[in-house]
Amino acid sequence: MIAMATNSNRMPLIDALKAIAALLVLSNHFSSYGPLAAIARDAFPGLFGWLFEYGRMAVQIFLVIAGFLAARALSREGQALAASPLPLLWKRYLRLAVPYLAAIGLAIAAATLADQWMDDEAIPARATFSQWLAHALLLHGVLGIDALSAGVWYIAIDFQLFALMAILLWSGRIRVLAPALVLLVATASLFWFNRDAELDNWAIYFFGSYGLGAAAWWASDRKQMSAWLGVIATVAIAALVVDFRLRIALALAVAMTLGFSRRTGLLEQWPNFPPLSFLGQISYSVFLVHFPVLLLANAVYTRLELDSPTSAICGLIAALTASLLAATAFYRWIESPAASARITAALGWLFEKVQELASRLPLLGTLFARRA
Repeated sequence: MIAMATNSNRMPLIDALKAIAALLVLSNHFSSYGPLAAIARDAFPGLFGWLFEYGRMAVQIFLVIAGFLAARALSREGQALAASPLPLLWKRYLRLAVPYLAAIGLAIAAATLADQWMDDEAIPARATFSQWLAHALLLHGVLGIDALSAGVWYIAIDFQLFALMAILLWSGRIRVLAPALVLLVATASLFWFNRDAELDNWAIYFFGSYGLGAAAWWASDRKQMSAWLGVIATVAIAALVVDFRLRIALALAVAMTLGFSRRTGLLEQWPNFPPLSFLGQISYSVFLVHFPVLLLANAVYTRLELDSPTSAICGLIAALTASLLAATAFYRWIESPAASARITAALGWLFEKVQELASRLPLLGTLFARRA
């Protein structure tokens, strides 16, 4: 969902997995929200019921990939972090927050417009400043504040997971100890924390899947890969024996696929299919903008007073197409590294000007007082 590889060093298999997972997450949301989803589910209960129930499990693919890429970025050879992780966390926050906050603005605008045309529980309540601030700080989930867009819990979890892994790698100053801490916490998550649904607003709930991805990166770089991957598989299978969870089984399958594909070279070579690669590259943008588009599609559908299964399916196809087009534009102008750097630089310049103006205000006040 969140791109970590650069354009010059992309991995086609990861892009393909992200593309498929993004489409499944969209399908889950498109089968969940608004009159379009309700009519489509009534007409095709098998298909849309499956998407509603299982489409969300595609998040596990993103979690494993995120852990895999985080290990690649933070501890490529299993080494500890030598410097403070705070600069890395700030960089990660900006990488997530710049497009995320732009998308929140789109979601607020779409909800305001949709609220004029339909009355549906899918429309978030009118946003307040405190609600927006909680979203900006990625604390809306832990504070129990209603989300302003579908799926934004994942952005907060992604940041928490990255922060937890960076702190663990920094805490383990010895080469072997650093990844061992990550794997130990991941094991604890698989056996205990992931079995408590009340923890699903915290990184520890998802760290088992994230840690499987990190372990797959480190294991695939060892000469005795089969032994390392065997340990990973044994731990995950034992956790499944204790309490079988389909989401963890999926995470294990993705982790093993990434580990073996990196070792065999498939990770950088297959599949060679540009549409999948492009969709994987813009998957974060797709995730961010699809809900505002879906809200507007439902609002237009309600405004036109349509209610047939055929019109609902056509509406969903139109919404999916519009989401992909909007995501392409969003990626180009907001999410891409170049665009994000421009926006961050502009915000930094604006902040400096505000500080400069604030420092002059007392002087201006004194000047006006003297003239009076």
